[in-house]
Amino acid sequence: MSETQRQPADYAITVRDAYKQYGDFVALDHVDFVVPSGSLTALLGPSGSGKSTLLRTIAGLDQPDSGTVTINGRDVTRVPPQRRGIGFVFQHYAAFKHLTVRDNVAYGLKIRKRPKAEIKDKVDHLLEVVGLSGFHTRYPNQLSGGQRQRMALARALAVDPQVLLLDEPFGALDAKVREDLRAWLRRLHDEVHVTTVLVTHDQAEALDVADRIAVLNKGRIEQVGTPTQVYDAPANAFVMSFLGAVSALNGALVRPHDIRVGRRPDMAIAGGDGSAESIGVVRATVDRVVTLGFEVRVELTNAATDTPFSAQITRGDAEALALREGDTVYVRATRVPPIGHPVTGGGEEVDQQSAVTSSV
Repeated sequence: MSETQRQPADYAITVRDAYKQYGDFVALDHVDFVVPSGSLTALLGPSGSGKSTLLRTIAGLDQPDSGTVTINGRDVTRVPPQRRGIGFVFQHYAAFKHLTVRDNVAYGLKIRKRPKAEIKDKVDHLLEVVGLSGFHTRYPNQLSGGQRQRMALARALAVDPQVLLLDEPFGALDAKVREDLRAWLRRLHDEVHVTTVLVTHDQAEALDVADRIAVLNKGRIEQVGTPTQVYDAPANAFVMSFLGAVSALNGALVRPHDIRVGRRPDMAIAGGDGSAESIGVVRATVDRVVTLGFEVRVELTNAATDTPFSAQITRGDAEALALREGDTVYVRATRVPPIGHPVTGGGEEVDQQSAVTSSV
């Protein structure tokens, strides 16, 4: 179902024409944004792109200068955060240091004066869900960073939020822990099915966990789509370059892993697309060969234009070619992503403005 075909009830969150300015800096530039119910949507962009401001606007922590925010059909633009039915997890795990894990998770339930038996059952269940069974009596300073974020997620889920908002929840953790936790977050979402919006500047994290990605830049949404859509059919050069490494090859933007390197100028490319064929064969000089685990990055200079670019090949291909600095090689693209498609929605190409307009 495309976003133009969806009905208002299909969206847990709708943001219309949100504008926010701090002094001379425009944080949100008339943003329209929708989040399908039950989805995990990532807000991805560089620092200053507006992704955290958009999340905080949905949460009620920031007020838009103009525009509206709707959660499950209710206009919450001027509703305080505690009355929006949201759960919020920040990058820096906010925990009550003097409370145990059990009491941290139970805090929101106690404030709402839930029965003790209900609180115990809910806390026990959530600690099991987030993988912290047996940690009930520990204090936050006795947990690792990853465990503290799991506790924070359990606390946010304890009050049965309508939507869960995550502001770079793994940003303060090391790379290996982040990788493990994002796989865990995806499994958790598939289990609890709460509508989730995740802010991240980590492209791999967004591509790995999200159902949909909204790419932001300078306070505007550049593209919304599935991970496959935004990666394989970027709306513009910014989206393509932000979502991964890019090489310029005879005027075309190409992914380094879509470049084949060979010793002969007449090499054939099996399955190459028409755009790739139009680039032709490029003669280049090897500047550097860098082994990156099971892949090898070959840094090259275009002999005709004297411009640097890189190719990503397998270790097997690199060993077969026996590349050395200063070698002359021939390269050609196997695929050139289309750039400039309409902004994409949940499953088909749609215009983002009309998608939002039709949903409210």
